[in-house]
This record gives sequence, structure tokens and C-alpha cells, in this order.
Amino acid sequence: KPYAQVVHASGVHLQQLEALACLLSVSLSLCLGFVHDTRHNLQLRGLVVLLISKAAGPSRMNASCQDYDVVSGIYSCQRSLAEITELIHTALLVHRGIVDLSELQSSDGPLKDMQFGNKIAILSGDFLLANACNGLALLQNNKVVELIASALKDLVQGVYQENSTSGKENHITEHIGISTWKEHTFLTDGALLAKSCQAAMELAKHDTEVQDMAFQYGKHMAISHKINSDLQPFIKEKTSDSMTFNLNSAPVVLHQEFLGRDLWIKQIGEAQEKGRLNYAKLRETIKAGKGVTSAIDLCRYHGNKALAALESFPPSEARSALENIVFAVTRFS
Repeated sequence: KPYAQVVHASGVHLQQLEALACLLSVSLSLCLGFVHDTRHNLQLRGLVVLLISKAAGPSRMNASCQDYDVVSGIYSCQRSLAEITELIHTALLVHRGIVDLSELQSSDGPLKDMQFGNKIAILSGDFLLANACNGLALLQNNKVVELIASALKDLVQGVYQENSTSGKENHITEHIGISTWKEHTFLTDGALLAKSCQAAMELAKHDTEVQDMAFQYGKHMAISHKINSDLQPFIKEKTSDSMTFNLNSAPVVLHQEFLGRDLWIKQIGEAQEKGRLNYAKLRETIKAGKGVTSAIDLCRYHGNKALAALESFPPSEARSALENIVFAVTRFS
């Protein structure tokens, strides 16, 4: 009955309830680590939370806690937190799958199918977020709830800023400096991981210094990972001419800073062909500048910051695994 009420309130016919249940089942599967972008699994956040929990181990204040799992070296509440982090991230991915119906073309398929897909994406994402909130409540830790709630706020703020910028007609020539890019990247990519790492330390009753080091690792690792992702269209040996890239990505933002706004607008104009942007031509122009090499340096800088934060943790296999994640992200040879 509750599902029927939700479906009816969303305008979905009851005959489609089975399809909705199937979608929700798929959404749960996504949270178990089956989300991928054809190249990489995307369960990185939960993995990092588990690894940093094991690397830190139990605090002296909480060493005698019966909740501590001696086999895996991780508190059960920390494992729950890792699951919650993945639930929130997956919910964001599902919600981002909503299609802007105003931009649909006849070749994209029937409008009714797209409308139904949007409703399913909204319901599925909300279902995952509801489960994440329920899991947070079960942790019974007000500071952890506050941390994850603030991470959710940061995510929403970052996506809102992103949508506000893309809604402008002249967003291609929007002036964004690298400091602004870092602030926005922390909101959309870094806040959830950084605050989840900090929350994991709070659950184990570690002091504020250890919590801050965990936060710094999550923050800088996430930024480094984002820069690596932004660099892929520019460093791949084989890149399709039709492959697009974000004009607000790190290499492009740095390229624009080196050039200056006027020259950047001129290059955008020169890359226009019949009213459409030729990404292949613009990519070669950017690669000829300093933006790509500067982005690689920036990626390694944040990677080194993440490694420095790990030095406060005792040597262990978990710490080595966290270091290897950074090495993988900052390796471009």
C-alpha cells in the first residue's frame, strides 16, 4: 500500500508498480558496488571510509568497546557509515540521470518514456536517500549526523551552482578561476568523502587531530581524483574527434587563466563551426598550452597533501592501500 500511494502521488499508473519495484531493486544493487562507468567501479568512497577506519584502528578511549570487530579491524558502525556514504553517492548519480525534457529531440525517443524515466529516477534516488537517513539515525551519534547532513548540503549547493551556470546562454565563456573551481569541486566531489572519513574517526572516538587528518586525506584525495578524471580527454592516446569535455574542467580553467579572458573567448570563437563548437580543434589548442601540464602538477600537489595526512596514521596494510590509491590517481606515465 505505501508503494501504491507513492506511485499514485507521482502520477505513475498502478500497473507500472512492478517496474518500479524492479528499479528499486536495481538501485539497491548499485549500492552494493555494481555502479560503473564502463571503465572503473565507482564504489571508491565506501572503500576509502573502510580503509581509513582500519588504518586508524580503535582509539584508546574506545579500545574496550564490544562493538569492535577484531577480524576486520573495523567497527560495525563504521561499516554502516561506509554503506551510508555509498547510498548517498549512488542517490546523487540516480538523480543526475534526470533528463531535461525541454532539450529532447525526436530521435531521443517518446516523450512519455522519458517522463516515466524521470519519475523513476526521482523515486529511486529518494528511496536511497531515505535509507541513508534511516541508517544515520541508527548510528545514534549527533556529530556524525551533523557531518553527513552538512555534506548533503554541500552536494546540493554544488549541483545548484552547476545548474545555475549551465543555464546561462553565455556559460561557455563564464570566467572561472582555479580557486573557484576548487571550491566548487570540494562541494560536489570532496565534501562527502572528506566528512565521511572524519565521521568514521568520530565513531571510533578518535581525537580532533586524527579526525582532521582523515578529513584532509578525503578532501585532497577527492580533488586529485577529480583532476585525474578531467585530464582523461587530454592525455588519452586514442581520443575520438567527437568526444566532448567539460569547459569548466581543471585543464580548461587553468588554460584560461594563463591566456586571459579575451584570448580565451577568441579561441572559443575560432573553434566554432556552423554554430557548433568543434571540441577536437579546441582540445588540440588547449593541449598546446600550459593548462594540461599545470593540471597534472595540481593533481600531484593534492595527492602529496593526501599522503602527508596519512603520515599521522601508524604503518599498516590499510594505510599502504590508501597510499596506493593516491599513487594510482597521480600516475600519468
